[in-house]
Amino acid sequence: MPYRRLPNTDKARINALSQAIKESALQDLDRVPISFKLLQEAKTQCAVFQKCVQEYNQTFERQVAENKKYQQIIKNVRLYISHFIQVLNFAVLRGEIKKEKKEFYKLNPDDFTVPDLSTETALLEWGKNIINGENERTRMGGVPIYNPTIAKVRVHYDLFKDYKNSQKTYQHSTARNQDNVAQMRSKVDAIILDIWNQVEKYFENCPIETKMQQCKKYGIIYYYRKGELLNKKNERESAEQGSLWQ
Repeated sequence: MPYRRLPNTDKARINALSQAIKESALQDLDRVPISFKLLQEAKTQCAVFQKCVQEYNQTFERQVAENKKYQQIIKNVRLYISHFIQVLNFAVLRGEIKKEKKEFYKLNPDDFTVPDLSTETALLEWGKNIINGENERTRMGGVPIYNPTIAKVRVHYDLFKDYKNSQKTYQHSTARNQDNVAQMRSKVDAIILDIWNQVEKYFENCPIETKMQQCKKYGIIYYYRKGELLNKKNERESAEQGSLWQ
C-alpha cells in the first residue's frame, strides 16, 4: 500500500499548499473536500510563508554576492599591510630608518619577518598598528615610507573595516529571515497535514486507484514501499500482455 509523506523542503511545502488551493478553486463549493476555514488559513499562511522564504533567499544571495567582494578586499588589505611592513624592514636593513623606530608600529626591532596576517582579527590589529606607527614616526620628523604610502594602506584598511561591518549586517539579516522561515515550518506542515487528512477522508469510499488520483490533484504525494513499485509494474505488464491475447 503506497504511503504519503509530508514535504521536506520549503519549495515543496509551498507547492503542496498552492496545489490544494488551486484545485479547490476549480471545484464547485459543495464539492471541495477542504473546509472553508482551513482553505482560508491555507491561503493566508501560504502567502506569508512564500514571502518569508523569498526574503530569506534574497538576503542569502546578497550575502553570498557581497562575500565574494569582501574576500577580494581582504586579499588586497593583507597585501598592502604585508608590503608596507616589508618595505619598512628593508629601510631598516639599509640603515635609512633606525630599528628602534619599529616599536612605533609595535614590531620587534630585531624581527624582520612579517607578522601572521591570516585572520581578520590580525588584519584589524596590524593595520591599526602600522597606520598609527607611521603617523607617529613622521610626526616626529621621520621621512614617510612610499610605495605603498600609508595613505594608500589606509584606503584599503578603511574599506576592509566598512565591508566587515556590512557583512555582519548581511549575516544578521540572513539569520533573522532564516529563523522566520524555520518558525513557520511547523505551522505550515500542520496545515498541509490537515488538508491531506480532509481530502483523503472525502475520497475514502472510492477505489484505491481512483482515490489516489483524486488526492494527487490536491497535492498529496504518494510513495511506494520497496518492492511495491516492482509489483505494480509487473501487474501492469501482465494486464497489457493479457489484452494482446484477447
